[in-house]
Amino acid sequence: MTLTDAFLRQARACEGLGSPFMGQLLRLLARNWHADLPLAPRFAAWPGDLGPSGASLPLRLAGGLHALVLSGRDPALARAYPPNHVPDATLWAEVERALFAHARFLEHWCSSAPQTNELRRSIALVAAGHALTHRLGLPIVLSELGASGGLNLIWDRYALAIKGTTFGPSDPVLTLAPDWTGPLPPPDTPRVIDRRGVDLNPLDPHDPNDRLRLLAYLWADQPERLERSRAAIAAQIAPVDKGDAIDWLETRLLRHSHPGALHLVYHTVAWQYFPASAQERGTALIEAAGAQATESSPLAWLSMENDGDDIGAALTLRLWPGGTVHALARVDFHGRWINWAGL
Repeated sequence: MTLTDAFLRQARACEGLGSPFMGQLLRLLARNWHADLPLAPRFAAWPGDLGPSGASLPLRLAGGLHALVLSGRDPALARAYPPNHVPDATLWAEVERALFAHARFLEHWCSSAPQTNELRRSIALVAAGHALTHRLGLPIVLSELGASGGLNLIWDRYALAIKGTTFGPSDPVLTLAPDWTGPLPPPDTPRVIDRRGVDLNPLDPHDPNDRLRLLAYLWADQPERLERSRAAIAAQIAPVDKGDAIDWLETRLLRHSHPGALHLVYHTVAWQYFPASAQERGTALIEAAGAQATESSPLAWLSMENDGDDIGAALTLRLWPGGTVHALARVDFHGRWINWAGL
């Protein structure tokens, strides 16, 4: 895939997820990218897939530009960004100027992969948590793989508003209201007694630089996402360890010390980025732990991942003892809608 193709593919993906501004920005980058730009040599030499399924260079660059806006580093660029609407020529002039003026900042920014930590994916976690609590009646221990800033580690503190009914705590950090298709989840409110996550590059949402990174990968014409994330950041206290997810998981499974609780291992659009060997090892570790699970201390593996279907992600649950597989739902990658089948 060429860099132009990667920009265009990401533009279509962003437009499909409700961001016309990102579509405009990325199409301008595809049309006007040239060899004299400071980042051009590095991007030209970048190995492998440059697009959304690989290095995600378009998202890295778009995130860096948005960081310039959010941080106040470039007021002129900010005036070309939402909520303002400017023609293509104006936007490109400011973007091209920023690419030269902030070359060192953008090169450093693009050295790291995007980390969105889209908290609306918690709609799937809240619904699954209610279903598991209804079925098992046990407190829950959480282990999240690819947790980034941990905003989806506090999903039990978010409420879910569906067709006039609210699920979750009485004093939620925020309320998520997706387009919902299918039966309502059961009313049983989950009780989380322990939570921890892991990430190769965990972000501390209370650190100004890490908070900027989390917010910059949200799209400038979707201010409601920024508002939700700021509310979640203010409430996030769950620990996220730095390390290899599968090594961490092995230790976490061995040290699970909460008899009488459900251990819920989960990930949302993270597993697909693990190497095939890591996926195989992780699956074997979870299945081995599942073989030791009991009715009083069960194990669940919840996966919200791209399965190749054009319509959202698959939300799949494996539950031990028994290792039964349950197709719970299909979910929009940004949590705008869910087609819920239930447990």
